[in-house]
Amino acid sequence: MATSDLKLGVVGLGALGRPMAVNLVSAGFQVRLHNRSRTAEGGDDLEDAQRCASPAEAAEGVDVLLLCVSDDAAVEAVLFGADGASDRLRPGSVVLDCSTISPAQAIHCAERLSHQEVGYLDAPVTGGTEGAKAGSLTVLVGGDAAALQRVQPVLEVIGGTVHHFGAVGRGQQVKAVNQVLVAGSYAAVAEAMALGQRLQLPMKQVVEALKGGAAGSWALTHRAEGMLAGTYPLGFKLALHHKDLGIALSSAASVQLELPISRLVQQQEAELMGRGHGDEDVSALHRRFITIS
Repeated sequence: MATSDLKLGVVGLGALGRPMAVNLVSAGFQVRLHNRSRTAEGGDDLEDAQRCASPAEAAEGVDVLLLCVSDDAAVEAVLFGADGASDRLRPGSVVLDCSTISPAQAIHCAERLSHQEVGYLDAPVTGGTEGAKAGSLTVLVGGDAAALQRVQPVLEVIGGTVHHFGAVGRGQQVKAVNQVLVAGSYAAVAEAMALGQRLQLPMKQVVEALKGGAAGSWALTHRAEGMLAGTYPLGFKLALHHKDLGIALSSAASVQLELPISRLVQQQEAELMGRGHGDEDVSALHRRFITIS
């Protein structure tokens, strides 16, 4: 099926979902949009998309319904709640769920939709707003290989790399591993920047020297500058990462594994959320080391 013939619905136009939708419209897809806050559907970059009043309307007649919403409850409501998308999805269509949710919720969605002959892929992404805007996200997929093949034209627009890990739920498990790594790397960079600042080192030079060595990381390259400036440009909300660490910790508990670093970072994030910083980037972990909030 040619790109111009593939009909898409997109529900969830947040920090990741909106640039994904913009790229899909720019690539020539027929796109139907819905967002809980309807103002996100506006803008010249989405003028060629059709705005819809509900998830059900966004799902009407589509071949692929892409979701990018906040959590288990949001996915459940979008698919199966009042005016939910499942009421309008036709047999043979595929739900491409780029939300980060629990593996159990992904399996639940797949089972319910299978009764309608609708496919479901859990396909969480990583790469932040930068990757979403550039169409270079890493997509972590669980689900049927045939369904994955049907959504390939969509993935080629939103993702730089696509990895298939097997059955539904596996993509979410890999995303949990990713978020554990994010927790450790962001917290380590925050601590390192704080130490260097207290030692009154020339920190721009320090970062440049270290990012090419064994301590180099995505977080150091892309977030150290903001930490040093005391600004935290949004790539991924701290509150959402806190939620994701809850999924990771639950997954670890299910296999009798303790994750002490992730648990500590989750506690630090909870403290910052209590101070009103939940909507800032995860790099706001650095705020713990400065005296003003």
